[in-house]
Amino acid sequence: MVTLLDELADRGINYDEADAPPHATEGWHQDRQTVHLGDEPPGEPLAGGLMEKAGALVNSYEFSDPRILRAAYRAPGDLLGRDMVLEGRFLVLRFLMGVRITHRHDELGEGAHGPERRIGWAYQTLLGHIEQGRLTYEVAKELETGRVEFRIIAHSRRAPIANPILHAGFRVFARRTQLRFYCNALHKLQRIVQDPPPPPQPGPDGVVHAPTGAPAGRFEAWTLRIVDAGAGAPTR
Repeated sequence: MVTLLDELADRGINYDEADAPPHATEGWHQDRQTVHLGDEPPGEPLAGGLMEKAGALVNSYEFSDPRILRAAYRAPGDLLGRDMVLEGRFLVLRFLMGVRITHRHDELGEGAHGPERRIGWAYQTLLGHIEQGRLTYEVAKELETGRVEFRIIAHSRRAPIANPILHAGFRVFARRTQLRFYCNALHKLQRIVQDPPPPPQPGPDGVVHAPTGAPAGRFEAWTLRIVDAGAGAPTR
């Protein structure tokens, strides 16, 4: 995992943004899912309040369901430009995939119920990933009501996969797993923001494994790791 993480700096995005939403929509899944995290007093976010706590948990990838997806990244370091190795977990298979955070925002915008403060970031998939697309994690507060939400906004599609067995499996299981991950991530953040875990700490190699404290798994010794299942990655 660490070896792959060090290789990601030389990899580019695995799709052409001109062929992706909003420019093109055919063949793409487009998702927007939200959950109510709680409420603050109306106005800008409170220092040390709900929105700030939620933003910190999102930045460290603590919301992820480790049964489906885990992450490794180097820390300390800037959030913008961060490379991450994602480990997708399905039965005894472990898919290692690279992504890069290419956008970060802290902005005031107009929402469905008036002005809102939004903080968040987005990653894009890199060469070798089994999907193509962009995924945004965002915490938003309605300034007039104090309502705080966590939002997942994404567009994605399957990347070319040469292995016919993996290709077939991805067609059958990937979408339902993706939607289950979104649902679990929303509700996990809703739960842990009430009593946040300590900030994750990098190991001796400077790498953080998130989410914090995720167990290895009952059958980890028999798992099969698959690196660069998607097209366009360096030959290993």
